[in-house]
Amino acid sequence: MVKIKVGILALQGDVAEHAKMLSNIDLEPAPIKYIEELESIDALIIPGGESTTINRLADYAAAALLDRIKEKALKERMPVYGTCMGSIMLAKSVEGSNQKTLSLMDITVSRNAYGPQKASFEADIAIKGEPLPYPAIFIRAPRIVSAGEDVEILSRGENEIFMARQKNLLATTFHPELTEDTRIHEFFKGMIEEILVKKG
Repeated sequence: MVKIKVGILALQGDVAEHAKMLSNIDLEPAPIKYIEELESIDALIIPGGESTTINRLADYAAAALLDRIKEKALKERMPVYGTCMGSIMLAKSVEGSNQKTLSLMDITVSRNAYGPQKASFEADIAIKGEPLPYPAIFIRAPRIVSAGEDVEILSRGENEIFMARQKNLLATTFHPELTEDTRIHEFFKGMIEEILVKKG
């Protein structure tokens, strides 16, 4: 049986950590740096990292790559999962910023909402459908402050959303690849399988 191949946008960020998680749940990881590499994958992860770096890349070397990601997500329903900075890249709106995004997901995000690097923290959060709390790691994390009617909220705090899904798109403001808990990546795997079945 051919394994599902999941690309990891490898411009920066936790590429190796995501690759390990994908391998642990029997998916084939594939680092993605060039536009032609997008044509051989079933889904894509946009990992955490420095969003201003990605912003600069969007202006120059990676512009065509990001345009093709958007096209595949919209027209081909390719599943895309953004973690931390990746959730910013998926958002249609970023509060108080001219950050360039893929503008795919009907969410509004606030960058570095919890403060600088030293304000990073861990918290056990409740996730829809999961009986046990999830050990979420937040590093210079954004905050999803609002979501459209078509967005399913999968985890929320008092004043923010931690995890959300909209059709073939998934966003978390935390870093599941830095834990030993595979449940978030397994959820994405389930999304991929569901979408591939629908696509036939």
